[in-house]
Amino acid sequence: MDAAGIVDEIGPDTTTDLKVGDRVMAMVIPIDPSGGAYAEYGVLDARQVVKAPAGTTYVEASTLPMNGLTARHAIDTLGLTEGDWIAVTGAAGAVGGYAIQLAKADGLRVVADAAPADEELVRSLGADEVVARGEGVAERFLQVVPGGVEAVVDAALMGGEVVGGIRPGGQLAVVRGDGEPGTPSLGELGNVKVKNVFVPEYRFATDKLDALRVLAEEGRLSLRVAQEYPADQAAEAHRRIEAGGVRGRLVLRF
Repeated sequence: MDAAGIVDEIGPDTTTDLKVGDRVMAMVIPIDPSGGAYAEYGVLDARQVVKAPAGTTYVEASTLPMNGLTARHAIDTLGLTEGDWIAVTGAAGAVGGYAIQLAKADGLRVVADAAPADEELVRSLGADEVVARGEGVAERFLQVVPGGVEAVVDAALMGGEVVGGIRPGGQLAVVRGDGEPGTPSLGELGNVKVKNVFVPEYRFATDKLDALRVLAEEGRLSLRVAQEYPADQAAEAHRRIEAGGVRGRLVLRF
């Protein structure tokens, strides 16, 4: 769902400020007619494409669109107020990391989870407080924010495990819909409101993606590359993802 490269051609009657030869990035949707990013060439709607952050490589730029827009969509959907507390699970991962940095850019306070080996990373992303990840995380959120946080971005797909850490009337942003692989049961929600984050809704949100570019150029978003693979090693990249523990993005070069 992420692509970065060079503008090779611009179709007739296309409205865009981009030019042939520009370095660009885009979020693509594999089920759309234009297809996904596992290709040497892609034909996209101009509303999907923005300039890549200045000073980055194509590999670095390709780590931003889908996960950055997922985090942006989650925080936009929650509609929190400056100074509110938000909790982030899966904070060392790509979506979780961007959620921390975007929340801080919006003036929110962040409590995030981390394994011991990831605590320094999560703090470097801007989390105000870091708690141990895993079972019982809701209670640890409550130790930091008595009464509960205003919202949780559940990038780790913990589901019902986090609900107890949300204040009455608070919100839970879930990044996968019911029935998708790895989606846990939410259990008893009380009056916590569930907000579904469906990132294809932002496929034409050029303004949102370009704002992410600006934050990356300012050093307020970290473009983390875990490893680069040639295209013919895509299967190996998928095996590594499925094994877990990746801190950053795996990138295929075509």
